[in-house]
Amino acid sequence: MTECATRGPDCESPEAVAEPAGRTDLRVVSAVAVSVVFWASAFVAIRGGAKWFDPGALAFGRLATGALVLVAIWLLRREGLPPRAAWPGIVGSGLLWFALYMVVLNWGERLVDAGTAAMLVNVGPVLTVLLGGWLLREGFPPRLLAGLAVAFLGAVVVGLASRGSSPGSTSWLGVGLCLVAALCYALGIVLQKPALRHASSLQTMTFSCLIGALACAPFAGRLWSQAAAAPPAASGYFVYLGVFPTALGYLTWGYALARMPAGRLGITTYAVPAIVVLMSWAILGEVPGIVAILGGALCLAGVAVARSKPKAGPA
Repeated sequence: MTECATRGPDCESPEAVAEPAGRTDLRVVSAVAVSVVFWASAFVAIRGGAKWFDPGALAFGRLATGALVLVAIWLLRREGLPPRAAWPGIVGSGLLWFALYMVVLNWGERLVDAGTAAMLVNVGPVLTVLLGGWLLREGFPPRLLAGLAVAFLGAVVVGLASRGSSPGSTSWLGVGLCLVAALCYALGIVLQKPALRHASSLQTMTFSCLIGALACAPFAGRLWSQAAAAPPAASGYFVYLGVFPTALGYLTWGYALARMPAGRLGITTYAVPAIVVLMSWAILGEVPGIVAILGGALCLAGVAVARSKPKAGPA
């Protein structure tokens, strides 16, 4: 899932360009659509790749492929190294948002279906605001706490709905892993916000992805052995994940972030779980149960409540 923008109105890249009120360029809309569809497809591709690759091996293959594409674009653009002030955020987001997030999400998707995972991970924006209130001292508005409570209730409902689909507590482990992935995502975003004030989105994403790939390098041997044992087409999963959701998805998101308000842009990620459910049904033949979908809807409702702003009173 993505650039700093999902996730807070204060997160802007240095190349941000003001957009005239009420206007959105067709290229920007297209860039947003590309990112959302690619990110939705990532949940389905992870679920498919889990048949052949361990969580760490799949994460390394994805990050290494994505890093190669991003480095090539960075070299063509000749943007140079990020400023020194950006590196703490780049390193932090590379370790948490890229490396740990992807390993934990891959593990979680071995235990829950793609649509359920997408709904649970979309709790990330609530956790981002919560962490911002704590680490960045942005406060804890009542709507944030109410949204967090609703989203947590939704996660519990999803876990209860999944009990019958796997033995023992396996489904609860899958739900927990997806929530840990959401937390890693949120921490990575909070750490990356300062970096994007000093470096471009391309610089930030390229070097965050490189650091994530290096952190997952111990899984390279597993990837090699599992790729050799799997059908040749199986390697297409991590290649697709690296080229499209990781490299191109983040770049198109950064393009849109630089040209429209982050708050408006972040709302578009609410469409990801619905697209994942449709893709998962069409490609994998998987559909979450009704109760799981209701729980996921509660998660998304909690995100909407937490991100909403109170209406101004009468003058």
